Amino acid sequence: MANTPNAASVTLLLVRHGLTAATGHTLAGWTPGVHLDERGRAQAAALGARLASVRLDAVVTSPLERCVETAQAVADAVGVPVTVDERFGECRYGEWTGRPLAELAEEELWPVVQAHPSAARFPGGESLAETAHRAVSAVRDHNARLLAAHDAPVYLVCSHGDVIKAILADALGLHLDQFQRLQVDPCSLSVVRYTALRPFVVRVNDVGGGTAGLRPASETSGDAVVGGGAGEG
Repeated sequence: MANTPNAASVTLLLVRHGLTAATGHTLAGWTPGVHLDERGRAQAAALGARLASVRLDAVVTSPLERCVETAQAVADAVGVPVTVDERFGECRYGEWTGRPLAELAEEELWPVVQAHPSAARFPGGESLAETAHRAVSAVRDHNARLLAAHDAPVYLVCSHGDVIKAILADALGLHLDQFQRLQVDPCSLSVVRYTALRPFVVRVNDVGGGTAGLRPASETSGDAVVGGGAGEG
C-alpha cells in the first residue's frame, strides 16, 4: 500500500488559565474582573519560561481576564502579540455563574453534566454542545488561517477547562459525553497536531513533569468538576 503523501501540519498548544481565588471553589464563568492570583501569576510566568524556546506563530486567548493574563505571560516570553477570540471564552453557565461548586453539585442538572453533558443546557446560559461547537469551529478557522500563511504553523490558545476538554475530545474522536473523562488542570499544556488525515493528541494536562497528584486522595469522587477545578497540586 502506498504511503499517504505528507502534508503540512498545524500544531495547537492548548493552555488553561492559571489559578485564581475562585478556581476550584466557585464557578466563575463570565464573571468580570476574575484575575490570576499570586499562584496563577507564578504558573503563567513558569509556563512562559518553558515555552520561551518554542517558535509560536500566534497566541490566541479567551477574552476573560484570567486567560488574557496567562496568554500575555507566554506572549511576552516568545515575542508574539496576543489575539482575542471570544469563541474560546468560557461556557456561558447562566444562572450557575458565581455560585459555589459544592452548592451546584446538589442541582438536578449536575448528574446530567456528569453523565450526559451533550444534553446539558445551563439555565439562562448555553449548552455544553454549543460551547464545544464554537470552540472547535474556532480551531478549524485558526488552523486554516495559519496554514495559509506559515509552513507547519504552531500556535497557542489560552482557554478554560471545559472548553479545552471539548477540543481534546473532538481531536480524540470522542463523543462529548466522554469529555468528562479528561482532566485539564490550571496552567496545564495540552498539544494537538492536526494533519490532513487525522489529528494526533501529543500531550494532555502537562503541568511540568512533577509527580504531585499521582497518588490520589484516599477518597476520590467520580464527579468531574464543572469548570475544571483547581488541579491536584
